[in-house]
Amino acid sequence: MSQPINRTILITGGAGFIGSHLATELVEANDVRVLDNLTSGERAKVPEGTTLIEGDLRDEDTLERATEDVDLIFHEAALVSVQGSVEAPLTSHDINATATLELFEAARREDARVVLASSAAIYGHPEQVPIEESDSKTPASPYGIDKLAIDHYARRYNDLYDLETVALRYFNAYGPGQTAGDYSGVISIFCDQAINDESITVHGDGGQTRDFVFIDDIVKANIKAATTDYVGMAYNVGTGQTVTIQELAETIVEVTDSASEITHTEGRDGDIRHSEADISAIQSDLGYEPTVSLSEGLEQTIDWYRQQ
Repeated sequence: MSQPINRTILITGGAGFIGSHLATELVEANDVRVLDNLTSGERAKVPEGTTLIEGDLRDEDTLERATEDVDLIFHEAALVSVQGSVEAPLTSHDINATATLELFEAARREDARVVLASSAAIYGHPEQVPIEESDSKTPASPYGIDKLAIDHYARRYNDLYDLETVALRYFNAYGPGQTAGDYSGVISIFCDQAINDESITVHGDGGQTRDFVFIDDIVKANIKAATTDYVGMAYNVGTGQTVTIQELAETIVEVTDSASEITHTEGRDGDIRHSEADISAIQSDLGYEPTVSLSEGLEQTIDWYRQQ
């Protein structure tokens, strides 16, 4: 895999799940900076050899210091809570959209490429699956609207200002290092419950389907986006395969040899029924191929949880 070498790289949200894995992958051959306010990120996740700038992307001086002489930016920082965005849409917009515009402006000044973390949330309730990049986009939350806005801005900045951008629309990311909490992925929550022999709580009937993509494959997609000639584009990042939430819960119980029972709670308002990525565009343009199966990824993730 062709990687950036001897570049000055900024990773926003680099103390978080995806950002810290990117930093670990890139730090050996590059000058890597991490900008993170550590509200959800963890200092311990930032790899040795990385420069950590603790601060807020919305602070002008902090942004200027983080982006000075930078060649490449991976923008992972976000307020990722869908429910939080419903409760505080102005805050969500400020963190996810306005701050990203400020980052794009800084990238223009430095002539730095931006690889942007977009989201499958921009599609809302899909009319059909698998979802293609050109399909309709009717996000069901302020978070999804924020992500759609910056996804559009990334491509318009390429058209209008010749800023090199690539937007990556992540489907359901998971893997070691994703800590269980209110806003983390369902796999991290299920693993935490199973290892502790707690009830595994499935919202609704469990028939919802999701496309789970392992962290190593997300990192590969980012690296390819950092070096591709296909700029001004947006790509789905998934596996093109799905599993029901019920099947996922049963598999995790089996793999962990847990005594957990699977219980069902009320379905969540606005929960999307089916989600699956069409990844043909990123396969043909960037040469991306997901390499970690769900069973392999779950084994690695569960091993990590057991060590915590």
